[in-house]
Amino acid sequence: MNDPDALRAWLILLRTPGIGPAWLRERLADEGGDTRAVLETLRRAPAALEEAARDWLARPDEARLAADLDWLDASGHRLLCCTDADFPPLLEHIAQPPAALFVDGDSGLLLRPQVAIVGARGATSGGLAHARRFASVLAQAGFVITSGMAEGVDGAAHGAALDAGAPTIAVVGTGPDRVYPRKHQALARAIAARGALVSEFPPGMPPRADHFPRRNRIIAGLSLGTLVVEAGLKSGSLITARLAGEQGREVFALPGSVHNPLARGCHRLIREGVRLVEEPDELVEALAPAARALGMELAARLAAGVGTAGPAPAGTADQDPEYGLLYQAMGHDPATLDELAARTGLPPAVLSSMLLMLELDGRVESLPGNRFQCAC
Repeated sequence: MNDPDALRAWLILLRTPGIGPAWLRERLADEGGDTRAVLETLRRAPAALEEAARDWLARPDEARLAADLDWLDASGHRLLCCTDADFPPLLEHIAQPPAALFVDGDSGLLLRPQVAIVGARGATSGGLAHARRFASVLAQAGFVITSGMAEGVDGAAHGAALDAGAPTIAVVGTGPDRVYPRKHQALARAIAARGALVSEFPPGMPPRADHFPRRNRIIAGLSLGTLVVEAGLKSGSLITARLAGEQGREVFALPGSVHNPLARGCHRLIREGVRLVEEPDELVEALAPAARALGMELAARLAAGVGTAGPAPAGTADQDPEYGLLYQAMGHDPATLDELAARTGLPPAVLSSMLLMLELDGRVESLPGNRFQCAC
């Protein structure tokens, strides 16, 4: 964000007590996306706000705001706002979509087709092996693995994606600068370096019980489908699965032994109509149409918001000059998204959509290290 006053207004609004994302989005719509206008309106008519909000707006904590700005100044850090053209379109279709996300890493990954893999923190060795196997195959098939960086299944899924040379996204229930659980310090650094850490909460925010259901709605909302590997009957993973189902997304569950209490949550989901899966290829086949639809929606959104014609619909890539430019830039050797952006002059978000469409058509292969190669 190039406007420092608008960024400061965003940070003040996001930290205002009692103001949720739905309220903020509604006011932004009224003010044409101008956070400064929203802030000025609040300050002119604070009576409807609770006392803590009025105090904060009258005297915001300058040290805290300075710390937020310092965090955002660091390389790879970004505040991704709902008014940005590359805000993940899938999040617009969920109940209570976030107004903004703090991202440490590659925010462009949030536009790629994702599969959420969730499950028990105290997963069995078999459950962890299943999480790693599904994550590895799905990552190699071009899906970004998204989870919550918790112990157990989450951590195994993130680690397997990274081991496969693929990026992964962790949506956390703390500020983007906090690591919970502490044992995942190294994992968090690896995800930020080769994927993205994402949080709805500002820097410095500690873990709280009510944060994790909010985190789960974002995990489900970013993903085309959610796979539950192991879950007890009171598992938070069942919340993620329920939210995914309510959002109209695919939900998958792995069956397990009737003697394993961590299989009971998956068995309940299957009885309720969730798709039973045994192999990763079943998810790839089921989610390919949704991935194609995501590419089309992203192309339309970026064409309207970035100021470029954007990628052409599937089947017209041969006639579109931007695709010709991309083919020429790819050459015969693997290239990263940043390298392709430098060669073509196209925004990374537009390139991400174009590469997704070409990958689904079998014309481009995604390789370890977030690299791409022409398959023709």
